[in-house]
Amino acid sequence: MSTTRPYPPGDLGPEPGGAGASAAQAAAIPAGQIRRLRLAGTRGAVARGRDFARQALHDWGWLPAAGADRRAAAEDVLLVVSELVTNACLHAEGPEELRLRCTAKVLRLEVSDLGTGQPAPRSPHRPGRPGGHGMFIVQRLCLDWGVVRNADGAGKTVWAELAAPF
Repeated sequence: MSTTRPYPPGDLGPEPGGAGASAAQAAAIPAGQIRRLRLAGTRGAVARGRDFARQALHDWGWLPAAGADRRAAAEDVLLVVSELVTNACLHAEGPEELRLRCTAKVLRLEVSDLGTGQPAPRSPHRPGRPGGHGMFIVQRLCLDWGVVRNADGAGKTVWAELAAPF
């Protein structure tokens, strides 16, 4: 089963705790919890970001995964974190902060940086060529993604949202 856009864009799927969801699954959802990791000036930002996200997923009950769908959802989160942090390292003077925001339906990933560039999937996408796949991967795995410029004009936050596997 593919974890790519399990529901149409904008549709977050059925309500957690509805038909087919267990009480344990509904109770494990951390309503509105936010985790932050300062990455400015650190070495190994991508690995630190993945480790931080992996620990949050463990704390929130996504890991260890009970089945293939939940395992794939957790792996998608870790891959998107890697791609967003890597892009900040390569194209935006390094990441400043990684934020994870979890609700009953959505996990929102945010990477802030001080760069001026605008991330976009390379078009046309060329699967056989090295490089340029990061935002294409983010686009395929996430419900939605975008960029918010900082109010003072210095930097931005790149965000992506993935469906919760419950």
